Amino acid sequence: MNRVKAVVSYDGTNFAGYQSQPGMRTVQSEIDKALVKIHKNKQAHSVASGRTDAGVHANGQVIHFDTALSLPPDKWQMALNVLLPTDIRIVGAEYVDESFHARYSATGKTYIYKWSFSEVHSPFERNYSVHLENWKLDVKKMQEAAVYLIGTHDFTSFCSSKTATSNKVRTVNVLTVEEQGDLLIMTIEGNGFLYNMVRTIAGMLLAVGKGWDSPSDVKRILELKDRTAAGKTAPAHGLYLNNVTYDN
Repeated sequence: MNRVKAVVSYDGTNFAGYQSQPGMRTVQSEIDKALVKIHKNKQAHSVASGRTDAGVHANGQVIHFDTALSLPPDKWQMALNVLLPTDIRIVGAEYVDESFHARYSATGKTYIYKWSFSEVHSPFERNYSVHLENWKLDVKKMQEAAVYLIGTHDFTSFCSSKTATSNKVRTVNVLTVEEQGDLLIMTIEGNGFLYNMVRTIAGMLLAVGKGWDSPSDVKRILELKDRTAAGKTAPAHGLYLNNVTYDN
């Protein structure tokens, strides 16, 4: 058997998330259907670096699958894209060692979150950024607040109460908030993220930018280890899984 690693980009608007769910349209179910067709209706299954929620997008999700076929890597990309719906694209494919695992071999992930300052939110952007109508944010305070979240911490206050894992310690290596034209973009990179962690952090930083909380409140809330202290989770459609990193 050969193992193929593929990088996937998708528009999450019309999906019930990444992971297969009975009776629901998901990214994984569409990929696996395409793989089954390529393998002439034999069972085929893909494994991803992690799941994304309904409405969340990806520039660089990573998957792997095993196959008895020996197509050139570029042919895998072409064959899958012919069969996949146009809101999913395979942007790269390569053969990897059988020890590679899209999820367990990952050493880090980067997400971005987009808010729009535009006076009128374009209908063509409504599913890809969160509109900040009539809000004047203090971006410097958001940047100051972000510093408290960099490093290794227990992120209990910044993940869903439905998080299955008991170990809520994670390391955030990069957390920035920068204006780019009429967009405000949060970039976060770390060794892994808890359920709704990135969206909760985005919601917390936005509250600081609006003046509802101070930068020092972020440090206090982090230390409380209490999800109810951190406020609202930011909407899904502003979030993108930007890339997944692996050692060599």
